[in-house]
Amino acid sequence: MNFQQLLAIIPLVERVASFQESHTVDCPDNGHALLVVRQGHVTVAYPDQEPIVCSQGFACHPLYAPYRIEVPKTKEAEYVIIRYRVLPDHSLWMLHGPLSTVSEAKIRYMLDELLRTIPLLDGLSEDAAALQRFKMRAMLERVLFIFLYESRFRNKRTSAADAIDETLSYINEHYMNKLTLPLLAERAGMSEGHYTVLFKKHTGMTMTAYLRKLRIEKASIMLRQTRLSAKEVAQRTGFSDYFHFSRVFKQEEGLSPTAYQQSRSQI
Repeated sequence: MNFQQLLAIIPLVERVASFQESHTVDCPDNGHALLVVRQGHVTVAYPDQEPIVCSQGFACHPLYAPYRIEVPKTKEAEYVIIRYRVLPDHSLWMLHGPLSTVSEAKIRYMLDELLRTIPLLDGLSEDAAALQRFKMRAMLERVLFIFLYESRFRNKRTSAADAIDETLSYINEHYMNKLTLPLLAERAGMSEGHYTVLFKKHTGMTMTAYLRKLRIEKASIMLRQTRLSAKEVAQRTGFSDYFHFSRVFKQEEGLSPTAYQQSRSQI
């Protein structure tokens, strides 16, 4: 998929709907659909393919339909389906598969506008409705542009797995500093939602849990191998609050930091 194709076609919005439950997307001839996840993540399944976890966007093409959008049973999710067709009829428009973006706020704004406008069309005059449909077309083109541009930019980078690995190395080297989800997601070139899903898939735990576990492991080593006080160890492993450090340490190791240090010094 490239910008030459986007330049040659006119996408016309037909329907826009928001869902929180699982849903099947059919794509009749020349009918396309754009899935945009607003909250959480969903799984996209279609014939003869392994299901794909989607936390941002997915382009549905009539050649591969139907698509089954599954919401996790134990998680909440919200997503929008934009159904559209392209002109001229039967134009070469092969957009299909996962899409990514770091401009979620921009896309969310346009989705809100599309969802707000669709119900109003039936009550408008012919000229007013035409104006709103033109506005909707412009918003859809903008959404497609953002997804195409930013997905292409991401594909020029290393793979998603490599990006996660790079941030893991960064965490291991800078665990003593203040590390936040926005900082790490930006470093990986992903949105926070996308990074969260991939991080857990890659490591089996959330970023917060991983960082906490790493810091406690480093603190345990310092308590065993140095004469630093427990408060100094807390500061050197990224805990600004000693009481929080003590509570977390005891949850992980079964002893308070001071008791742990004393028990090791007696061995």
